[in-house]
Amino acid sequence: MDAQTKQDWMTIRRDNTTSALERAYEESLTGFTVASREGKRITLKEGNTFTEFVSCSYLGLEAHPALIEAAHQALGTTGLHLSSSRSAMRPVYLPQLESLLSEIYKGCGVSVFTSTTSVHLGVLPLLGSNSLKGYPIRKRAHWLMDKTAHASMQVLRGIFQQFGEVTRVQSTDPESMSSALKKCAERQETPILLIDGIGSMSGLVPIAQLSRQLEAVGGYLYVDDAHGISITGCHGSGYAFAALDNQLPHNMILAGSLSKGFGGAGGFVVVKDPQDIPSIQTLANPLVFGHSIMVPILAANVAAAKIHLSDEIESLQKRLWANVRQFDSLTHNRLLNAGVQSPVRGAFFETEEGGLQACRILRNNGILMFPVFYPIIAKGKAMLRFAFSAGHTETDIRQLTDSLGEVTSAGLWTAHTSTA
Repeated sequence: MDAQTKQDWMTIRRDNTTSALERAYEESLTGFTVASREGKRITLKEGNTFTEFVSCSYLGLEAHPALIEAAHQALGTTGLHLSSSRSAMRPVYLPQLESLLSEIYKGCGVSVFTSTTSVHLGVLPLLGSNSLKGYPIRKRAHWLMDKTAHASMQVLRGIFQQFGEVTRVQSTDPESMSSALKKCAERQETPILLIDGIGSMSGLVPIAQLSRQLEAVGGYLYVDDAHGISITGCHGSGYAFAALDNQLPHNMILAGSLSKGFGGAGGFVVVKDPQDIPSIQTLANPLVFGHSIMVPILAANVAAAKIHLSDEIESLQKRLWANVRQFDSLTHNRLLNAGVQSPVRGAFFETEEGGLQACRILRNNGILMFPVFYPIIAKGKAMLRFAFSAGHTETDIRQLTDSLGEVTSAGLWTAHTSTA
C-alpha cells in the first residue's frame, strides 16, 4: 500500500472500534461522575454509593491531611494559578519540589512538567536531536518502540521520525531485540528503547537487563514508570529506580508521574547529570510554551514529596502490598498479574458482551472498576481492570472477591492461571 492510500492510525482505530465502550457509558458501567467520596467509597451524581477499584492513587495520598492543608495554604497566599511559563514566572513550590525529588533520586537532575505525556513530548525530541550532553547521539537516533509502551509515547511516532527511524519491538523477546540492535549497529545508529516500567494493564519489564543490553551497544533506555512511582523503592522512587539498586545508569532517562501513587498531579523527568536540566528547561516545548502546575496542586506535591522522604511512605507501601496479596490469595492467583509486584489486576473476557455482563454484576454488587476494550486490548475482547490501594479495607477486597465469584458462577469468566 503506497503512502497516498495508507490509512492513518486514527482512521484504523476508528474503523476497528465497536460500540462496547459507548454501551458501557450509556449503562453507567464506566465514565462515572463522582459527587463525593470518603476513602474508597464514592457517591455518584445519581446518589448511589459504591466501592471503587478505578483510581490509580495507589497509596491514597490524594486525601492525606498534609496535602489538603498545603493546597489550602497556597490557595490563600498565591491564588489558584500563575498563568505563565516557568521561564517568565513560577511559584516558589516548583523549585522546592524539584529539590525534594532530587533527594529522592540521589542527586540526579530532575525537572517537573504538567504531565508525564508532556515529559515525553518535551524530552524525547531533545534526546533524538542530540541536545542533551549527557546522552550523546552518534550519527542518528533509531527509536525502538516497545509494543506495550504507553499510548502517550506511541502517538508521538511522527515526531520521532524527524530524528530517526522508528521500529516496533518486543523488549522481552531476545530475538526481537537482537534483530533491532543488529540493524542499528550496521547503520551506526544510536538505539533508544522506549518502554513502560509497570504497565497500566499488565506486566513488569526487566529494567536492569535492558539497561545493560543497551549499554553494550551504546544505546539508551527511556522508561515511563508512571504506574511504578511511589508504590515501591526507597522513598517511593519507584519500580524502575529500585530495579537498578537506586542508581540511575548513565544511559537511562526516567519519566515519572505525580498523578498516581504520588498523590498530586503532574509529571517529572530524571536524568543522570543535573547539567542536562538547563537544556531541558530552556528547550523543551511544554516548559517553554506551557504553563506550570496550578499552585495549590504544586504545594500539595511538595507535601507529598516530604511524606516520601519520611518513614510514612514505607508504611503506606506495606498496606498496599498486603491488600494485593490478600486479593491474590482469595482469588487463588487466577487474575492477570497475579503474584506480580503491580497494583493492577485484570479479568480477561473472550467477548465484549461477556465483559459488559460482568460489569453489570459487579455494579449490582456495589463495585466499580474500569472496563477496557479495543484499542487498549485486542479487538473483540474485554478486560476488567482493578486498581488496588493502601486505602482499601479487608471488607472491600472480600466484597470484590465475592462479586467475581458470581461472575464465574454465571459462566462469564474463565480465569487466567498465573505462572508467577
